[in-house]
Amino acid sequence: MNVPLSDHEQRVLEQMEQALYAEDPRLASQLKRSANAGGAAGLDRRRLVLGVLVALGGLALVVVGVMSSMIWIGVIGFLAMVLGGAWAASPSRSASGRSGQLGVVGKDGAVRKPAAGSRRTPRQGTFMQRMEQQWDRRREQGS
Repeated sequence: MNVPLSDHEQRVLEQMEQALYAEDPRLASQLKRSANAGGAAGLDRRRLVLGVLVALGGLALVVVGVMSSMIWIGVIGFLAMVLGGAWAASPSRSASGRSGQLGVVGKDGAVRKPAAGSRRTPRQGTFMQRMEQQWDRRREQGS
C-alpha cells in the first residue's frame, strides 16, 4: 500500500537525498543501483543457471573421482564446483558497470537527476551533524 507523502515530508526527503549525494556520491549511486536491481543486486538468470549446472557437474566429477580412486578427477570436479558457484553468485558485468545517480523526487512523484556539473560544494559538518542541527532548529521553532 503506497501512501503519498505530505509536502513537508517530500521536502525533508529531497534535502536528505541531496545531502547524501553531496556527502558521498559513490554510496548514493551504489544505493540507487541496488534499489533499481530489485534486491537481486544485478544477478542474471542465465548466469545463475549456468553456474549451478557447472557446480553440479563438478560435484558429479568429485563423486566419479572418489569412486574410481583418481584423485585428479576429484580435484578438477572440486574446482568446477567452486568456480561454478562463484560465477553464479557474482553480478553480471552490465549490472556492475552501471553508473546511477541518486535522483530527487519532485512533488509530482517524478525522479529528477541532478544536472550534469551541478556538484555542490560540501557544507560544514558531516551528513549526520547537519541532520542533527536541522532537528534542533525544528524543535526550537516548535516550542
